[in-house]
Order: sequence, then structure tokens, then C-alpha cells
Amino acid sequence: MQTSVPTKALHMNIDSTHMQGNGKLGRYILLPGSDGRAQEMAKRLLDVKVIEHGRRHTFYMGHTVSHGKKIDIGIMSSGMGCPSMDIIGTELLQLGAKRIIRVGTAGSLQPKRLRVGHMVIPMASVRDEGTSRHYLDASIPVLSSLEFLDVARSVAKDLKIVKVALGLVHTKDSLYAREFGQGPLQAQHKVYMEHLKASGVLASEMECAQLFTLVQLWNHAALESDANGPGVRGGAVLAIVGDDKPFADNAQIVAETIDATINFAFACIAAWAKGEDSKWI
Repeated sequence: MQTSVPTKALHMNIDSTHMQGNGKLGRYILLPGSDGRAQEMAKRLLDVKVIEHGRRHTFYMGHTVSHGKKIDIGIMSSGMGCPSMDIIGTELLQLGAKRIIRVGTAGSLQPKRLRVGHMVIPMASVRDEGTSRHYLDASIPVLSSLEFLDVARSVAKDLKIVKVALGLVHTKDSLYAREFGQGPLQAQHKVYMEHLKASGVLASEMECAQLFTLVQLWNHAALESDANGPGVRGGAVLAIVGDDKPFADNAQIVAETIDATINFAFACIAAWAKGEDSKWI
């Protein structure tokens, strides 16, 4: 597993210096799927610096203050799908990122109890995509970091967030074929999606499996090098934007759900930073 730190990324205009902050931890990184959402998220930062890129993998860096403590944060779009997450996630990790949170959207697979307006905190992902299989055999599960799950559960409890669920999510390669049933294999896709629902999988999205794969492997490599170090940790928070329909008709509720999910992600960073080992900060 390569853990060297290049002087500059290939698909973004940043280098290892842009990952610096928060002592040995580096910046907390938020990865939304789109640059538009990244721009909105960056409005919550102080002293923002914008490092643009032609592919719209623009990096927004700044800080927040929580409990009198400055927290350095970076925000960048991961793009859509696991191949893009592979490139962006890997390059951020190569530059020194150690704490990454995906802030995304998903469609509910349990619409009777998980509706638009809810959030999902993935514990692990069904690897129904090809990218992670270039790293790990299909039999190996990929999970969110336990440290992030502990923080997210605590924040949800403290903020009295009722519309939140923890559990499995489904990561796919094809939105239109796998989820929407387009193409000549639609019968097989329908059977598979029903199987996911019957198995209790909460929601379907397109990036978590590869993020979890990368974090899992890079954390293993980091701890092999320094068992007492901060390691590499990551997780995700997802806004549910579809239930009976893949995309809800009520744009206002969707926007409010995404905004609440972003706020929740920032609250998780504040709580996470507060609980980090003081020797790393």
C-alpha cells in the first residue's frame, strides 16, 4: 500500500501543505458529490481560501471555531461514482488527509420508515460496484470507521435528531440500470433491488463503498507504521432525497434535508475534534 506523500496532486491544484492543520491530524475533509454543494458548505468556514481546478475539483480551505478551538477544514467535490471517489480520495490521502467525511445524498430503500427529510449514517456498504474490487476481494466487507460512528451517534443524540438511521447502504455503479431498471437486464435489476430491501439495506448511493475501502486500507497501513498514531478515519452522512420516487417532487424539503445533513456533518467535526487525543492536536 503506497502511503508516500507526493508534492502535488494530479487531479487538483493542491499539495501536501494544504492538508496541514489541527496538529498531526491535518485538516478534516468534507467530500460532497458536487462543487455546487461544496461552495455552499464553504460558506460555513472562516477565512476561506479557494483553490480552483478546471475539472471543478476546487478545494475550499478555512476553519471553524468550536468550544473556543480553531478547527481546520477542507472541502472538495468527490464527483459522481466510485471511480471519481477513487481518484479524489486517493490523492487526498496521498497528500496527508487523515479524517474524511462524505456528505452526500441517497434514495431510500425502506420508504415505509425512511422518507425524504431523513438522514442515514452508513455503518457499512454493499459493494455493488467495480472500483473497490480492484483493491479487495468481493468477500471482504468495507465499513465506516467506528470512531466516526461513535461521534455521529453521540451528536445525533445530543441534537435530538429523530429522523436519522444507522445501518447498511448500497453503493452501485449505474443509477439508470441498477436502480431505475433501464436496459435489457431490467428483470435482474428489479430482483436484486428487492433483495436489498428485504435484507434491510437502508438506502442506495454511489460513493461510500470506495471511500470506506480507501480509509480501511490506508488506516491499516498507517497503524502498521505507527500503532500509536492517529491513523486514518472516515465515514459518511447522507441526505435522503427520494423515497416512493427516486427523486422527491418537493424541492424545498430536499434542500432543507441537504442543509440539515451539512449542518450535522459540521457538528460531527466539532465533536470529533473535541474528542481527539490531545497529543495529536
